[in-house]
Amino acid sequence: MKRRISFMKSSAAWIVGVIRYNLKIMFANKFIYFLLAAAAFFLLVVFLSLFDSNTSLNEAIIYYWLLIPGILLIFYPTVFGLQNDADAFMLEILFAVPNYRYKIWLIRLILIYLVVFLMLGILALISAFSLVSFSVGKMVYELMFPVFFLGSLAFFISSAVRNGYGAAALMIMIGIFFWISSGILAESKWNLFLNPFHTPENVSDFVWHDVMIKNRIYQSVGIVISILLGLLNLQKREKFI
Repeated sequence: MKRRISFMKSSAAWIVGVIRYNLKIMFANKFIYFLLAAAAFFLLVVFLSLFDSNTSLNEAIIYYWLLIPGILLIFYPTVFGLQNDADAFMLEILFAVPNYRYKIWLIRLILIYLVVFLMLGILALISAFSLVSFSVGKMVYELMFPVFFLGSLAFFISSAVRNGYGAAALMIMIGIFFWISSGILAESKWNLFLNPFHTPENVSDFVWHDVMIKNRIYQSVGIVISILLGLLNLQKREKFI
Protein backbone atom coordinates (compact mmCIF):
# COMPACT_ATOMS: atom_id res chain seq x y z
CA MET A 1 0.00 0.00 0.00
CA LYS A 2 2.80 2.41 0.93
CA ARG A 3 4.64 1.55 -2.29
CA ARG A 4 1.51 2.26 -4.33
CA ILE A 5 1.00 5.63 -2.61
CA SER A 6 4.67 6.47 -3.10
CA PHE A 7 4.44 5.51 -6.79
CA MET A 8 1.32 7.66 -7.27
CA LYS A 9 3.01 10.62 -5.60
CA SER A 10 6.14 10.30 -7.72
CA SER A 11 4.05 9.89 -10.89
CA ALA A 12 1.99 12.97 -10.04
CA ALA A 13 5.15 14.96 -9.31
CA TRP A 14 6.62 13.84 -12.64
CA ILE A 15 3.48 14.82 -14.56
CA VAL A 16 3.35 18.22 -12.89
CA GLY A 17 7.03 18.74 -13.67
CA VAL A 18 6.53 17.86 -17.34
CA ILE A 19 3.56 20.22 -17.61
CA ARG A 20 5.42 23.09 -15.94
CA TYR A 21 8.49 22.55 -18.12
CA ASN A 22 6.52 22.51 -21.39
CA LEU A 23 4.51 25.56 -20.39
CA LYS A 24 7.77 27.39 -19.65
CA ILE A 25 9.09 26.49 -23.10
CA MET A 26 5.85 27.41 -24.90
CA PHE A 27 5.33 30.69 -23.07
CA ALA A 28 9.07 31.45 -22.74
CA ASN A 29 8.70 31.87 -18.95
CA LYS A 30 6.04 34.54 -19.53
CA PHE A 31 2.98 32.40 -18.80
CA ILE A 32 1.79 34.44 -15.83
CA TYR A 33 2.01 37.65 -17.85
CA PHE A 34 -0.28 36.26 -20.54
CA LEU A 35 -2.79 35.14 -17.93
CA LEU A 36 -2.75 38.57 -16.30
CA ALA A 37 -2.97 40.37 -19.65
CA ALA A 38 -5.97 38.29 -20.77
CA ALA A 39 -7.76 38.81 -17.45
CA ALA A 40 -6.93 42.54 -17.39
CA PHE A 41 -8.19 43.03 -20.95
CA PHE A 42 -11.44 41.25 -20.15
CA LEU A 43 -12.00 43.28 -16.98
CA LEU A 44 -11.22 46.52 -18.83
CA VAL A 45 -13.76 45.76 -21.55
CA VAL A 46 -16.39 44.86 -18.94
CA PHE A 47 -15.65 48.00 -16.93
CA LEU A 48 -15.95 50.31 -19.94
CA SER A 49 -19.10 48.59 -21.21
CA LEU A 50 -20.86 48.86 -17.86
CA PHE A 51 -20.59 52.64 -18.10
CA ASP A 52 -21.98 52.65 -21.64
CA SER A 53 -25.74 53.18 -21.52
CA ASN A 54 -26.13 51.69 -25.01
CA THR A 55 -24.71 48.31 -23.95
CA SER A 56 -27.28 45.67 -23.03
CA LEU A 57 -25.85 42.74 -21.13
CA ASN A 58 -26.72 39.34 -22.58
CA GLU A 59 -25.07 36.06 -23.57
CA ALA A 60 -24.21 37.34 -27.05
CA ILE A 61 -22.11 40.27 -25.80
CA ILE A 62 -20.41 38.11 -23.14
CA TYR A 63 -19.42 35.68 -25.91
CA TYR A 64 -17.48 38.40 -27.73
CA TRP A 65 -15.96 39.70 -24.49
CA LEU A 66 -14.58 36.24 -23.69
CA LEU A 67 -13.44 35.53 -27.24
CA ILE A 68 -10.66 38.14 -27.16
CA PRO A 69 -8.90 36.78 -24.01
CA GLY A 70 -9.07 33.30 -25.50
CA ILE A 71 -7.36 34.47 -28.69
CA LEU A 72 -4.74 36.39 -26.71
CA LEU A 73 -3.90 33.34 -24.62
CA ILE A 74 -3.59 30.95 -27.54
CA PHE A 75 -1.75 33.32 -29.91
CA TYR A 76 1.76 33.41 -28.43
CA PRO A 77 2.44 29.72 -27.68
CA THR A 78 1.12 28.46 -31.02
CA VAL A 79 2.85 31.15 -33.10
CA PHE A 80 6.18 31.33 -31.24
CA GLY A 81 6.34 27.75 -29.95
CA LEU A 82 8.86 26.52 -32.52
CA GLN A 83 10.96 29.65 -32.14
CA ASN A 84 10.99 29.20 -28.35
CA ASP A 85 12.17 25.62 -28.91
CA ALA A 86 15.00 26.92 -31.07
CA ASP A 87 15.93 29.57 -28.49
CA ALA A 88 15.94 26.91 -25.74
CA PHE A 89 18.07 24.58 -27.93
CA MET A 90 15.30 21.96 -27.84
CA LEU A 91 14.91 21.41 -31.60
CA GLU A 92 18.03 19.25 -31.84
CA ILE A 93 16.67 16.95 -29.11
CA LEU A 94 13.14 16.82 -30.55
CA PHE A 95 14.31 16.01 -34.06
CA ALA A 96 16.94 13.50 -32.96
CA VAL A 97 14.37 10.96 -31.72
CA PRO A 98 12.08 9.50 -34.45
CA ASN A 99 8.43 10.55 -34.06
CA TYR A 100 9.19 12.17 -30.68
CA ARG A 101 8.42 15.62 -32.05
CA TYR A 102 4.87 14.52 -32.91
CA LYS A 103 4.20 13.29 -29.39
CA ILE A 104 5.67 16.33 -27.66
CA TRP A 105 3.85 18.81 -29.87
CA LEU A 106 0.54 17.02 -29.53
CA ILE A 107 0.99 17.12 -25.76
CA ARG A 108 1.85 20.81 -25.91
CA LEU A 109 -1.18 21.66 -28.02
CA ILE A 110 -3.39 19.77 -25.57
CA LEU A 111 -1.79 21.66 -22.67
CA ILE A 112 -2.34 25.00 -24.37
CA TYR A 113 -5.99 24.20 -25.09
CA LEU A 114 -6.52 23.04 -21.51
CA VAL A 115 -5.03 26.25 -20.12
CA VAL A 116 -7.23 28.38 -22.37
CA PHE A 117 -10.27 26.26 -21.51
CA LEU A 118 -9.69 26.65 -17.77
CA MET A 119 -9.00 30.38 -18.03
CA LEU A 120 -12.13 31.02 -20.08
CA GLY A 121 -14.09 28.85 -17.66
CA ILE A 122 -12.98 31.06 -14.76
CA LEU A 123 -13.80 34.28 -16.61
CA ALA A 124 -17.16 32.89 -17.74
CA LEU A 125 -17.97 31.83 -14.18
CA ILE A 126 -17.18 35.33 -12.90
CA SER A 127 -19.35 36.85 -15.63
CA ALA A 128 -22.26 34.51 -14.88
CA PHE A 129 -22.23 35.45 -11.20
CA SER A 130 -21.57 39.19 -11.53
CA LEU A 131 -23.04 40.29 -14.88
CA VAL A 132 -25.74 38.09 -16.39
CA SER A 133 -26.86 34.52 -15.80
CA PHE A 134 -25.98 31.97 -18.50
CA SER A 135 -24.72 28.42 -18.92
CA VAL A 136 -20.97 28.54 -18.28
CA GLY A 137 -20.40 25.10 -19.81
CA LYS A 138 -22.18 25.98 -23.06
CA MET A 139 -20.44 29.34 -23.28
CA VAL A 140 -16.94 27.87 -22.94
CA TYR A 141 -17.80 25.00 -25.28
CA GLU A 142 -18.88 27.40 -28.03
CA LEU A 143 -15.84 29.63 -27.52
CA MET A 144 -13.48 26.71 -28.02
CA PHE A 145 -14.31 26.33 -31.71
CA PRO A 146 -12.96 29.67 -33.02
CA VAL A 147 -10.18 29.72 -30.40
CA PHE A 148 -9.02 26.19 -31.25
CA PHE A 149 -9.31 26.92 -34.98
CA LEU A 150 -7.09 30.01 -34.77
CA GLY A 151 -4.63 28.21 -32.50
CA SER A 152 -4.36 25.23 -34.84
CA LEU A 153 -4.02 27.49 -37.86
CA ALA A 154 -1.29 29.47 -36.08
CA PHE A 155 0.58 26.23 -35.34
CA PHE A 156 0.41 25.21 -39.00
CA ILE A 157 1.54 28.63 -40.25
CA SER A 158 4.37 28.70 -37.72
CA SER A 159 5.59 25.30 -38.94
CA ALA A 160 5.38 26.48 -42.55
CA VAL A 161 6.95 29.93 -42.13
CA ARG A 162 9.49 28.69 -39.52
CA ASN A 163 9.82 32.15 -38.04
CA GLY A 164 7.80 33.40 -35.08
CA TYR A 165 7.63 37.04 -36.11
CA GLY A 166 6.75 36.20 -39.71
CA ALA A 167 4.04 33.80 -38.53
CA ALA A 168 2.73 36.42 -36.09
CA ALA A 169 2.45 39.06 -38.84
CA LEU A 170 0.67 36.61 -41.13
CA MET A 171 -1.72 35.50 -38.37
CA ILE A 172 -2.58 39.12 -37.53
CA MET A 173 -3.48 39.76 -41.17
CA ILE A 174 -5.54 36.56 -41.28
CA GLY A 175 -7.28 37.53 -38.04
CA ILE A 176 -8.12 40.97 -39.40
CA PHE A 177 -9.46 39.36 -42.57
CA PHE A 178 -11.70 37.01 -40.58
CA TRP A 179 -12.91 39.88 -38.39
CA ILE A 180 -13.78 42.11 -41.38
CA SER A 181 -15.40 39.22 -43.24
CA SER A 182 -17.53 38.43 -40.18
CA GLY A 183 -19.42 41.66 -40.82
CA ILE A 184 -19.93 40.74 -44.46
CA LEU A 185 -20.80 37.09 -43.87
CA ALA A 186 -22.97 37.98 -40.83
CA GLU A 187 -25.13 34.89 -40.11
CA SER A 188 -23.40 32.71 -42.71
CA LYS A 189 -22.11 29.25 -41.82
CA TRP A 190 -18.70 30.40 -43.13
CA ASN A 191 -18.35 33.14 -40.50
CA LEU A 192 -15.52 32.16 -38.12
CA PHE A 193 -16.84 34.44 -35.38
CA LEU A 194 -20.45 33.38 -35.75
CA ASN A 195 -22.15 34.07 -32.42
CA PRO A 196 -24.32 31.10 -31.35
CA PHE A 197 -26.08 33.23 -28.72
CA HIS A 198 -27.33 35.83 -31.21
CA THR A 199 -30.26 34.37 -33.12
CA PRO A 200 -31.26 36.54 -36.13
CA GLU A 201 -34.85 37.77 -36.07
CA ASN A 202 -35.50 36.83 -39.71
CA VAL A 203 -34.21 33.25 -39.37
CA SER A 204 -36.15 30.34 -37.88
CA ASP A 205 -34.71 28.35 -34.99
CA PHE A 206 -34.44 25.24 -37.18
CA VAL A 207 -32.46 27.03 -39.91
CA TRP A 208 -30.24 28.75 -37.34
CA HIS A 209 -29.50 25.43 -35.63
CA ASP A 210 -28.53 23.91 -38.99
CA VAL A 211 -26.24 26.88 -39.75
CA MET A 212 -24.52 26.55 -36.36
CA ILE A 213 -23.96 22.80 -36.74
CA LYS A 214 -22.39 23.23 -40.20
CA ASN A 215 -20.26 26.13 -38.91
CA ARG A 216 -18.88 24.00 -36.05
CA ILE A 217 -18.28 21.02 -38.35
CA TYR A 218 -16.30 23.16 -40.80
CA GLN A 219 -14.21 24.61 -37.97
CA SER A 220 -13.58 21.14 -36.51
CA VAL A 221 -12.38 19.91 -39.91
CA GLY A 222 -10.14 22.98 -40.19
CA ILE A 223 -8.68 22.29 -36.74
CA VAL A 224 -7.81 18.67 -37.59
CA ILE A 225 -6.36 19.56 -41.02
CA SER A 226 -4.25 22.42 -39.60
CA ILE A 227 -2.77 20.23 -36.86
CA LEU A 228 -2.02 17.38 -39.28
CA LEU A 229 -0.36 19.73 -41.77
CA GLY A 230 1.65 21.32 -38.98
CA LEU A 231 2.87 17.92 -37.80
CA LEU A 232 3.74 16.93 -41.36
CA ASN A 233 5.80 20.12 -41.73
CA LEU A 234 7.84 19.02 -38.72
CA GLN A 235 9.23 16.22 -40.91
CA LYS A 236 11.35 18.80 -42.72
CA ARG A 237 14.10 18.64 -40.12
CA GLU A 238 16.71 20.51 -42.17
CA LYS A 239 14.45 23.58 -42.46
CA PHE A 240 14.16 24.03 -38.70
CA ILE A 241 17.74 23.39 -37.59
